Amino acid sequence: MKDVIITETQTEKAVLVGLITPSQNEQKMREYLDELAFLAETAGAEPVKIFYQRLDYPHPVTFVGTGKLREIKEYVVEHECGLVIFDDELSAKQLRNIEKELQVKILDRTNLILDIFARRAQTAHAKTQVELAQYKYMLPRLTRLWTHLERQRGGVGMRGPGETQLETDKRIILDKISKLKKDLIEIDKQKSIQRKNRGKMVRVALVGYTNVGKSTLMNLLSKSDIFAENKLFATLDTTVRKMIIENLPFLLSDTVGFIRKLPTELVESFKSTLDEVREADLLVHVVDISHPGFEEHIEVVEKTLAEIDKTEKPVITVFNKIDAFTFVPKEEDDLTPRTRENIDLEELKRTWMGKIQDNCLFISAREQVNIEALKTLLYDRVKEIHVTRFPYNDFLFQQYDDIS
Repeated sequence: MKDVIITETQTEKAVLVGLITPSQNEQKMREYLDELAFLAETAGAEPVKIFYQRLDYPHPVTFVGTGKLREIKEYVVEHECGLVIFDDELSAKQLRNIEKELQVKILDRTNLILDIFARRAQTAHAKTQVELAQYKYMLPRLTRLWTHLERQRGGVGMRGPGETQLETDKRIILDKISKLKKDLIEIDKQKSIQRKNRGKMVRVALVGYTNVGKSTLMNLLSKSDIFAENKLFATLDTTVRKMIIENLPFLLSDTVGFIRKLPTELVESFKSTLDEVREADLLVHVVDISHPGFEEHIEVVEKTLAEIDKTEKPVITVFNKIDAFTFVPKEEDDLTPRTRENIDLEELKRTWMGKIQDNCLFISAREQVNIEALKTLLYDRVKEIHVTRFPYNDFLFQQYDDIS
């Protein structure tokens, strides 16, 4: 009997690189690198080391200083790392020079997010959007991608009827971008018809930072089985489910999560996916209350929503994951300013409920805490919209309320 040889796929070791700048202090840099590490793990890599440097601005040639780059190279060689990921978007010149010095695969934050999106895309719609974003990212970096090819010399009689390899590939990519845009227009038309076929039913959209529990909450509310995982961007395609709370039907949609430093190419490509946000009558902003940077997450989502849709919409803010919330009480003689880690949940509740008043809830989707209260709040808000759209039904609602 022959021995069966089982080969395990080795996880790629990744080194992460960030900067401390006048606009990004050390605490912020560490938060971003923690998120970058989570992105790397989601993509299948293993972050093993973090390097950072204090600079006024990124070095135009090598992002970090040449001394720091040599330090990174020594570590990469000694520990046999095959991947170095930079927390900011790199120019073609930076990519070329860093790759030449380190002799390993180089990614920036944008490229890493695009890679995750490419892995997660399931439908033709999502795949087309990701492919379009990838080509848009690739276009200005062709000089780096084709450095291994020898360009034709210029001069009279040397160019001939053809073009240089660089120009040829640039034209091919521009043609692909043009075709993908046309494909998306057709897909968007089909999606638009689907949305019109849903009639005038009230629409509610779940929005929020990535990995805050939107899909888990969607599954709980609509009793569906949408893919939910403790990884970033588990959901790319918008999922719509019909819900009925008591006697009131409405549509509930789960949308792609937002993230800090979200690539412009992706925002542009995924605008059609976010049409559900534009056409929603009510937004449910889901927040991970257990995350130390949840307030910045709120700002990122609100800023992105303002870019997508200029109209004012009613918003319910749902603070999820109260089961994972932790805090460390301050010592009495500790005079340092308080941080999120020093504030207990009850105090945070008072703070945010004071800001948002009746449109604020604290829940745990995983432990199913306060879900009935959320359903009641959804019912009340959807009913307010419903009776303005269907005035006759207001009489029916009043009758129903009197009977109950």
